Amino acid sequence: MMNDIDQVFQKTFTASKKLLRFSDEAIRDVLYAIADEVEADMPSILKANAKDVKKMDASDPMVDRLELNEQRLKSIANAIRKIAELPSPVGQLILKRKLKKGLELKKMTVPFGVVGVIYESRPNVTFDTAVLCLKSKNACLLKGSRHADETNKKSVQLIQKVLKKKGFPADCVSLLPSDRKTLDKMFTATKYIDLIIPRGSQQLIETVRKNSLVPVIETGAGVCHVYVHEEANIKKALQIVENAKTSRPSVCNAMDTLLVDKGIASQFLPLLKESFLKHKVEIYADAKSSSLLKSYPYLVKASEDDFGKEFLSLKCSVKVVNNFDGAIDHIQKYSTKHSEAIVSENKEACERFMNEVDAAVVYANASTRFTDGEEFGLGAEIGISTQKPHARGPFALEKLVCEKWFVTGNGHIR
Repeated sequence: MMNDIDQVFQKTFTASKKLLRFSDEAIRDVLYAIADEVEADMPSILKANAKDVKKMDASDPMVDRLELNEQRLKSIANAIRKIAELPSPVGQLILKRKLKKGLELKKMTVPFGVVGVIYESRPNVTFDTAVLCLKSKNACLLKGSRHADETNKKSVQLIQKVLKKKGFPADCVSLLPSDRKTLDKMFTATKYIDLIIPRGSQQLIETVRKNSLVPVIETGAGVCHVYVHEEANIKKALQIVENAKTSRPSVCNAMDTLLVDKGIASQFLPLLKESFLKHKVEIYADAKSSSLLKSYPYLVKASEDDFGKEFLSLKCSVKVVNNFDGAIDHIQKYSTKHSEAIVSENKEACERFMNEVDAAVVYANASTRFTDGEEFGLGAEIGISTQKPHARGPFALEKLVCEKWFVTGNGHIR
């Protein structure tokens, strides 16, 4: 006899087939209705979210990821409307030709079918994933964390309410239990799930990659570096580093390690103290940078483990490097291949950095904080893919499809 989770898998799989019958216009209409419902039902969503936040330690950096407010909900609603207006990635003609004796061949984009997304304390991911999947005619199985359980339940209830009202199968967006047993069931559900996307810590991603029999797209942890080259504009560098670290430290595209050329370190690091002090950024410094930051009140001696760490808080490591090659070597050793930036007025150095650094997104004279599906004009994204097969960078609407061959004959035989 099937248990409850198996039944959810089967219902979502069945709903994915029904979803293919709906027009792009009908899907656009349902997304607008979801956005309107988010704004209309803000009090209920915020009440559920408050229950989740109350369970957290106020000092935990995950609170910033978890907490919703009216402004964030309005941003979610606006993001949904932007996705609604994007062209559908489904049904795009990739190739068309005639074979021998008039056999017609086409290659088209089609939905994956059922996408399973495993994520941590980011309730906006519930809406992002559901809407992106609906727009690309994929059903989705959502497995959030226990920290956001109340918020996720309320969000999916809202989405399903709108789907039912618009005549869509409600089960094309399903929320799974947040416990560990659910993961084990998802990993072996090859009959029902076509793709799993983990979004969260490196530990979560590695667990999924090692255990899943279902194909996986990794949305990797972000250990992001900003390298201040010896020919950097100091004003630009200070603005970029401050933004990359402090604008929203709990997200994956925030800076974790600052690398500074020794030729500019004595000029740059003393000025950095002032901008970091405003935010009480805790600096884990190597020996050379410690000597230039010695009067800074939130200074810690860095250990080897502090390089290659995703802090997700107002903390970062700082290292003085001897030259450009030293910076490249450090990034190559510690990077998770998410987002990496150089600040320099030397065009050749910028081009070398962008060509040689292996990451999903590379920047010259800009903050790593721009790595985001909405910022790139892709709508929201499910995560930032750090792997190379199929998709890299923001895993957004355009990548939620695969290919299918259509062959039409008239009694042809081989």
